[in-house]
Amino acid sequence: MRQEADLPAIRADGGAVAGFATDERLNRALTAFLRQEVQAPATAVKEFLDMIIEDARRLQLEPLLPDLARMREASEKLNAFVMGIIKDSSSDRQEGESVEAFHRGLRHDLRTPLNAIKGYSELLIEDMEGDEGHPLRSDLSKLKDSADRLLAQVDTMVTLVGQQPADRLMDDEVRTRQLDVVADVLRILDPVSANGALQEAIRSSRILVVDDNAANRDVLERRLTREGRKVTTAASGAVALDLVAAQEFDLVLLDLIMPEMSGFEVLRRLKAQEHTFHIPVIVISALDELESVVRCIEAGAEDYLTKPFNPTLLRARVDASLEKKWLHDREKKFIADLEQEKRYSESLLLNILPRSIVNRIRGGETNIADRVPEATILFCDLVGFTALSQELPAERMIAFLSRVFSTFDRLAAEQGVEKIKTIGDAYMAAAGIPEAQPDHAYRIAALSLRMLEAVDQIGKAVDLTLQARIGIHTGPIVSGVIGTHKFAYDVWGDTINTASRMESHSLPGHIQVSAETRARLGDLFNFDSRGTIDVKGKGAMVTYFLRPR
Repeated sequence: MRQEADLPAIRADGGAVAGFATDERLNRALTAFLRQEVQAPATAVKEFLDMIIEDARRLQLEPLLPDLARMREASEKLNAFVMGIIKDSSSDRQEGESVEAFHRGLRHDLRTPLNAIKGYSELLIEDMEGDEGHPLRSDLSKLKDSADRLLAQVDTMVTLVGQQPADRLMDDEVRTRQLDVVADVLRILDPVSANGALQEAIRSSRILVVDDNAANRDVLERRLTREGRKVTTAASGAVALDLVAAQEFDLVLLDLIMPEMSGFEVLRRLKAQEHTFHIPVIVISALDELESVVRCIEAGAEDYLTKPFNPTLLRARVDASLEKKWLHDREKKFIADLEQEKRYSESLLLNILPRSIVNRIRGGETNIADRVPEATILFCDLVGFTALSQELPAERMIAFLSRVFSTFDRLAAEQGVEKIKTIGDAYMAAAGIPEAQPDHAYRIAALSLRMLEAVDQIGKAVDLTLQARIGIHTGPIVSGVIGTHKFAYDVWGDTINTASRMESHSLPGHIQVSAETRARLGDLFNFDSRGTIDVKGKGAMVTYFLRPR
């Protein structure tokens, strides 16, 4: 066993070491600890009895109910006695009563209900002798064991509470363990310092006090204002709801009993509205029934205080509620910022990949490749732009090219055409991908005519002579995503090569289409036959120039 010097020693002059400021603090902490050691199992005994009684009624075991009711009454007395132990034992002694006599009485008061619970349990178990399968036998045995353990704990507790601080420093293993626990608790019960931002938020918080009693409003307003809060008062629930609708508040202190509209109705309305749901509400009421507390908490109240309230406790509850709201507001802002970043990232991603491809990637596809039976491909080149770029300042050249391609992007989106990429001053687009489009050739043809018109208009607007040359072909392709760090949605196949040749062999200001595209378009557009031309890598091909309808 450890020696006396290992314990939190109490000096003869009333001072303390090892974490204890005074004998009084040690007494209070130790008493609370011992109360906890017994109160929890005592409460458990009462709740366990409630369940046994419910089972007895459900199983229609009426003969057991009178004894179970007596046990339940004894458990209530036990819990009441345990609750009283938190008071200073010496303050409850009668004048002239010795410490020993007082604690003998205390032990008697605690043991009496426990002995009753134990005795009735034993009697009921004896009545069930021979009936091992009785539905309540096992629970009653557990209840009896709990009563036995509690009796032992009561003896230890009363002995410790009754002793003077110096007498507690005995070389006893149980007592040293209890003192050690108390010492550890006291060492960590230092004030919690909030960070600067939180402290400032709490100090500058806006609080609404709702109470029909003017004196109550005045007391709360003065107390909260003295602590630096911004306080608004309301004498009724209707006024409070109007204020909340017009102003921002960080906390509502709400009286429960008010005429016309009760505090409970105000609470329900606050929690039913999206714009006020997040405001924490502390109910302050003279009603101290457990049911009132439960109903308010269920309705959304952050906390519940009974009148008259302890100012220190009120301050702690207010600060805790404001801290939770501050953290909640920070979380909401963080989530909003994340959503904004997500939208921005998605917009960037949609500038690179089609939406359906983005969805497939998010769905877990890692190898996206599609064979498309038929699509229409467009290539557009700005004739003479390479030579022109040698004469223009870099800033003007980039601005002009950006204006042209931005216009092309807008026109492609309006026609439901997918932009594939730009290469230098060339622009490539496709229809019929990534989703099938029966009118893919029509979409590309309509886009090409608008692109020629746009290039002419932009050139005139910036005083530059510029023309576009466009080529179109229709056929099967393969489309998919390549790359791991910089994604690219691209297309492959002979159809792409042929469309590129249609552009390179076209004429400035013209749109050259292959015979396959011409056949798909039918009579939807006007065409000029160009006849047969020799196309590099393809040989002789019949082509057409697309004209406006």
